[in-house]
Amino acid sequence: MDKYLVSIITPTHNSAKFVEKTISGILAQTYSNWELLITDDCSTDDTCAILESFVNLDSRIKLFKLDKNAGAGVARNHSIENAQGRFIAFCDSDDLWYPEKLEKQIQFMLDKDTALTYTNYEEIDEKGQFLRKVYAPDKVYYKQMLKVDYVGFSTAIYDVKLLGKIYMNPQRKRQDWILLLTILKKTDFGHGLLETLVSYRIRENSISSNKILLYQYIWRVYRDSQEFSRLKSGYYLFLYTFSYFKKRFRSKIS
Repeated sequence: MDKYLVSIITPTHNSAKFVEKTISGILAQTYSNWELLITDDCSTDDTCAILESFVNLDSRIKLFKLDKNAGAGVARNHSIENAQGRFIAFCDSDDLWYPEKLEKQIQFMLDKDTALTYTNYEEIDEKGQFLRKVYAPDKVYYKQMLKVDYVGFSTAIYDVKLLGKIYMNPQRKRQDWILLLTILKKTDFGHGLLETLVSYRIRENSISSNKILLYQYIWRVYRDSQEFSRLKSGYYLFLYTFSYFKKRFRSKIS
């Protein structure tokens, strides 16, 4: 199974506080045939020094640097352009993978012959303290995904052999959701591996925790990337709100 190269895409921007643990989790993978492509988006802290130490440690880790700050989507696209793997996986610079994440998920993709997979995940705070578990659906379809983003992006992997390379929308926020919507337009559905294999970090003042900003960017997803009318965008924004709180309620009682 290890004969298939997995390209791991990680953008960084002032990520010095967490990125060492993120990369250590990738180095600990039981699946060894991977390359980690990190594109730094003009960090002003010690991020690049930390990254360069890992590049010197392991030849599978490759570092690219943008000339100007352009956002996570552009940074991810630069890494995707340079990716050589059959599979493209995503891991944000503050999230943590369980050691068996790639091994289990790649085998699952090969067994199911599926183009897009994702897993359950747990949310942790900035100190690494457990907050809640988030359970992914067994399958997710395009119209279902319009209602709420069911997929934790650091759990997602897609198969380049089946889909070709799919790139990020240049929108600065929620471009991860747009990418998943684009993939789901090209395939019947995404398939969930219903095990918890990722720790997703909730950071203070992040887009995930700032609900006003979150809804502004959700509106732009519907209006700009999906080209929906105002009426249709409003309809899906209502559905998103309902589905979002339903999802959060389920995660709290589980």
